[in-house]
Amino acid sequence: MSLDFNEIRQLLATIAQTDISEVNLKSENFELTVRRGVHQASPEPVTVVSTPVSIPSPDVSSMQETVNRGALDAAKVGGQVDRDVKDSKLVEIYSPMVGTFYRAPAPGESPFVEVGDRIRRGDTVCIIEAMKLMNEIEAEISGQVMEILVENGSPVEYGQPLMRINPD
Repeated sequence: MSLDFNEIRQLLATIAQTDISEVNLKSENFELTVRRGVHQASPEPVTVVSTPVSIPSPDVSSMQETVNRGALDAAKVGGQVDRDVKDSKLVEIYSPMVGTFYRAPAPGESPFVEVGDRIRRGDTVCIIEAMKLMNEIEAEISGQVMEILVENGSPVEYGQPLMRINPD
């Protein structure tokens, strides 16, 4: 079995429109596994092996201050509502497919949601275009939009966080 890039994109778009949660295609020199609806709270652990190097002891307090300042600066980017950076109760809306992210139903129209808007479960929050098909992405929870993580017209990957919601 051999698939070219366009056939893979078409297959992914077709799978995205079904209730199929996993597909595994395997041949002698090709393997493709697609899983939907699997969102990890944290990334897989990675082990890195390297040669030990002697490094002078850092000033931990100044490093922590730099990290905190950087996190606060990051929290101000992208039109976010002011919030505690460590607020872990936010829920992310993920891209269910590979495609192009659009905030509005058409060019020149108002976005589906803005930072600070209240949304309800089932509300359309964006569109992902895949293979010339416009796929409306609906909220799975009710709450307040705290962050929009993707620029309008940007490419997105399967499982990529699109927005963060403070649930009701």
